[in-house]
Amino acid sequence: MKPIHLLAAFAFSISGLAFAAGGHEHDHEHKPLHGGVVSEVKDMDYELVAKPDLIQLYLRDHGKPVDVSKTNAKLTILVGADKQEVELKPAGQQLEATGSFKLANSKIVAFVSVPGKAPATVRFVLK
Repeated sequence: MKPIHLLAAFAFSISGLAFAAGGHEHDHEHKPLHGGVVSEVKDMDYELVAKPDLIQLYLRDHGKPVDVSKTNAKLTILVGADKQEVELKPAGQQLEATGSFKLANSKIVAFVSVPGKAPATVRFVLK
């Protein structure tokens, strides 16, 4: 292939990536509605509200609340070398668990399974 063709192919590939990144428009904002931390995965917002004795996870699909009555979620809380696993259960409009949780400076990974959707791995960082 001639150098000019390589350059043209490279330019087209970059412009396609820029268009894909810039063309992603949302009809909703990713702000916390419950005082938590929001992370987006596959057009769904996951809001984690974490307190030392209560953890709640709210799900929104394109800004609208998701029915979590048949949803499963498991959290892994990492603080330094400590690891805690927590299973969240449906409780009204959110998933939640009660207990004793170390949350300061933690990294939390949620594995969420919503019926009719591919399972999602969602990451949160708490300070």
